[in-house]
Amino acid sequence: MSVERHVYFFGNGHADGSAAMRDILGGKGAGLAEMANLGLPVPPGFTLSAKLCIAYLEHGTFPPALRAEVDRHLKHLERVTKKGFGDAKNPLLVSVRSGAAVSMPGMMETILNLGLNDRTVEGLIAGSKNERFAYDSYRRFVMMYGDVVYDLGKAPFEEELEKAKARRKVKRDRGWPEENRSFWKKSRGCRFS
Repeated sequence: MSVERHVYFFGNGHADGSAAMRDILGGKGAGLAEMANLGLPVPPGFTLSAKLCIAYLEHGTFPPALRAEVDRHLKHLERVTKKGFGDAKNPLLVSVRSGAAVSMPGMMETILNLGLNDRTVEGLIAGSKNERFAYDSYRRFVMMYGDVVYDLGKAPFEEELEKAKARRKVKRDRGWPEENRSFWKKSRGCRFS
């Protein structure tokens, strides 16, 4: 009996898949696999099979072996990047993107910087030497997570950001003061750690 595979690694000049696997990897996953196989400098990562969406819609749950398979690939990604998911000193941040074999309207929005939380943002500050960049990345993660996962929409976060910028008399996000941490703490509203 063969075990169905759900997770496919890519990066460092090779991939578990290829462009021919569009039905399994989705359009983005197949493209990433092909670029990795061609030796293009694709940041390492892994793709979940697009067939998981169909399985979830049919059964209301994911296959029992999926969590262990994702955990194995996440550990491999940590080894390859020399970073740790949830590591407060050297955090691994990942992007979550949807992708079907054919692009479809209404698909899930991207979530960038998954892995940032109150502890790991300090590691990002230390590693990047750029506090504004780290807190801006955290703010963007909170906004995307709130919008996609909690279905809050973007408006509540954007309204708070505009109010805070008006109080500080700044016009663009780039002008956001580096020392201002209160915005993301207030807009976050719940713990993601």
